Amino acid sequence: MKILCVADHVDPLVYSTAVKQRFADVDLVLSAGDLPMEYLGFIAASLNKPILFVFGNHHLKHLSRFRRWGLAHDPDRYTMASAGPFRNYFGSTYIGGRVVRRKGLIIAGLGGCRRYNRGENQFTEFQMLGRIVRMIPALVWHRIIHGRALDILLTHASPLGINDRPDPTHVGFKVFLWFLRTFRPKYQLHGHVHLYDLNAERIADYEKTIIINVYDHYILEIDPGAE
Repeated sequence: MKILCVADHVDPLVYSTAVKQRFADVDLVLSAGDLPMEYLGFIAASLNKPILFVFGNHHLKHLSRFRRWGLAHDPDRYTMASAGPFRNYFGSTYIGGRVVRRKGLIIAGLGGCRRYNRGENQFTEFQMLGRIVRMIPALVWHRIIHGRALDILLTHASPLGINDRPDPTHVGFKVFLWFLRTFRPKYQLHGHVHLYDLNAERIADYEKTIIINVYDHYILEIDPGAE
């Protein structure tokens, strides 16, 4: 399976009339935040593939459309009233605070970044822990039913000390390290930290998880049936 991952920057290789040919073999699109919803809408209309996304700390004009109370491990099994009036918008499905199963993959979403100026979609470590705790029943359910809790953790921010930066805006979450040790996803995909050097390192390992900064765009090839 090929997954097109995007974050932080409207990439001219994606936002192009050649997008259908360039990414014709993509099965799924994941967005790690800080992108205009119109950009995701263009990708959805061009590729006609499922798009799952989280918000970052910029391009938040439409964030209020997706806010809701409560959590669901699979939004497709719930009514629009319980999942919020705009869980799918611009052809894209918001999975912030949710655990979903798509194309045989179990994917969880946690958007936002560390609080640095009390702006929207910024969180303290304790607040992010609270968001994770509310996802635990769904993760346990998947572990019981499918033999694993999670395949991909989709976030905007990175874990503390991995692919992050020392400044207050781009430092990662320490609680993500606990999450990775506990639920052992195969991948964590994040954005937030811009990579202006094409040769910059974007892949790291932690415990059983491969952590990838998907700034701009990144193609991830994964076997959903692999152990």
